[in-house]
Amino acid sequence: MKKEFGKTTVECIQGDITAQDDITAIVNAANAELRTGGGVAGAIHRAAGPGLEEESRPLAPIKPGEAVITGGHDLPNEYVIHTLGPVYGRDKPEADLLANCYRNSLKLADERGIDSVAFPAISTGAFGYPLEEAAGVAVRTVAETAESLENVLLVRFVLFGARDLEAHEKALSELG
Repeated sequence: MKKEFGKTTVECIQGDITAQDDITAIVNAANAELRTGGGVAGAIHRAAGPGLEEESRPLAPIKPGEAVITGGHDLPNEYVIHTLGPVYGRDKPEADLLANCYRNSLKLADERGIDSVAFPAISTGAFGYPLEEAAGVAVRTVAETAESLENVLLVRFVLFGARDLEAHEKALSELG
């Protein structure tokens, strides 16, 4: 599923975020220390190799909603944008912090002249954010932010599971 917002295309696919060889920057659902972890962060770090953690270390720690950028190392992508999502029920206000993950990642990409960005479903795994609610925040924030982007022409949500894909497609279909 695809929709246009300004000059930016937003699309949802099911797949592996580390295998998006047509995307300039992928987003890592990072931990505060920007270290190898589980879930998306673990997959990205394994695929990128040890250089990613080495380059990331001086940029840590980051707070929920913040975003930083590194090279892509052994990934097929030029860049990795690292953002720390909120832990649901602990980091408040969750929706604002989650929206900041998407907004700040896109602004950072746009400032760097990056033309395409792939996002995972931030905070919906170990951080416990309810999937449908998180998908709504993610898609709305990307659509709103896309209107002001100069360089980012493609935003792809790369969802690991079918349920994640359905939730994001539903949220995207509900936008005008």
